[in-house]
Amino acid sequence: MPNLQMQTPKPNPPGLVRQLGFFSATALVISNMVGMVIFTSTGFMAAALGSASLILACWTVGAVFALAGALSYSELGINFPSSGGEYVYLTRAYGPEWGFMTGWVSFFAGFSAPIAAAALAFADYLSHIFPVLHQDQPLLKLGSGAFSLQVGAGQLTAAALIAAFTALNCFGVGRTAKVQNVLTSSKLVIVIGFIVLGFASGNGHWSHFSEPAVRTSTGPLATVFLVEMLWVMLGYSGWNAATYVAEEVRRPERTLPAALAAGTAIVAVLYVGLNVVFIYATPLAVMGSKLELAPGAISAVNLFGPSIGGVWAGLMALCLISTVNAEVTVGPRVYYAMAKNRAFFAAAARVHPRFHTPVVAIVSQGLCAMLMTATPFPDLVNYIAMSLTLFTVLSVASLLVFRHRQPGWQRLPALNFAYPLIPALYILVGTAMVIFGLKEHPWASLSAFATVGAGALVYRFGVRPAA
Repeated sequence: MPNLQMQTPKPNPPGLVRQLGFFSATALVISNMVGMVIFTSTGFMAAALGSASLILACWTVGAVFALAGALSYSELGINFPSSGGEYVYLTRAYGPEWGFMTGWVSFFAGFSAPIAAAALAFADYLSHIFPVLHQDQPLLKLGSGAFSLQVGAGQLTAAALIAAFTALNCFGVGRTAKVQNVLTSSKLVIVIGFIVLGFASGNGHWSHFSEPAVRTSTGPLATVFLVEMLWVMLGYSGWNAATYVAEEVRRPERTLPAALAAGTAIVAVLYVGLNVVFIYATPLAVMGSKLELAPGAISAVNLFGPSIGGVWAGLMALCLISTVNAEVTVGPRVYYAMAKNRAFFAAAARVHPRFHTPVVAIVSQGLCAMLMTATPFPDLVNYIAMSLTLFTVLSVASLLVFRHRQPGWQRLPALNFAYPLIPALYILVGTAMVIFGLKEHPWASLSAFATVGAGALVYRFGVRPAA
């Protein structure tokens, strides 16, 4: 008889673990949504729209639009309860090349750039306490306009914040989630406290709501309103955050829809409330003329005086820390899911055997985000908004594809109302935003499309599996 030797079975490679409940998933949604846009955009919108009622209308319409997207993503998430978000949906609906491109765009515009923008906003809020951190005081500046790069104390502070949370995220999602829950709770207390105290004891004036600002945009008001929705939708864009960590969520068929809906509803109320208190505190003409990057800080000074206003500026900087950590956590799960399916660079699928985290993906994203802090803030935001709107529209459109051709598809009851009204609303408005955004912000838009094109080339010549 042949000598049979016992073979030790190979251990399974380390993978992700389902350990996030409803609170943690909702915290990720809220932290991704309540971020740099709501703390930075009111001054830019004042200059473009010139009216308090139009600014509030823009955020209200954006809330309805975001809820339509969240409901659509909820149905996608319960049918595909694995990490990856848009990558999973576009791969199944349109093929692996589109799946790769959404991961490619997510790496640059979906996570690295928003992380950089949130960190820059953090530094700018701190500049109201430490003026040396202000972004208009770079130590080094190269180029001009949309093609400029600048490095100073503010950019270096932003990069250091990114490096710190990148390191934290390497040591396990459970530990990171605990930190995130504390930061999110603090963020909610700070935002709600600012709104309540601003109206209760702040030195503001309701007359500010009837005082217009001089518009800097010469385009038709309806077109500008639609383009400004790009900022608003970027502010709401975190509603899809929980789908990126679906593989680490307990009972995703129940947790995902609840977390997405609850997070979006809470944030919509906070956004409208924050804009109301910003305008109550500061005339639009002041915010619009300065294109103030930190309207919360200048509003805090107007409401409570310079000394207490500085404290609130520091607290709002703490809110932005929460956003940075949430985005650093979520992004690598997209690249991990892609690489695990051999649709991205293989190194992104490497999971640390002890901490169960995609370390290579986390570190790569952190380095890219740190480099992006050298990009001027408005250009960074317009680039992000165009890129993300394009791919969320494609993802919501995939829902129509799946409902038509996928047997056994689980339908979300909320979407059955007047179907396909809700996903169609998102698709139509999002498409219009991309078209008019291309006209109003051509360089940022072309950069977004160039990123997509580069992703297609990388897939075709570097990643696509051999036939």
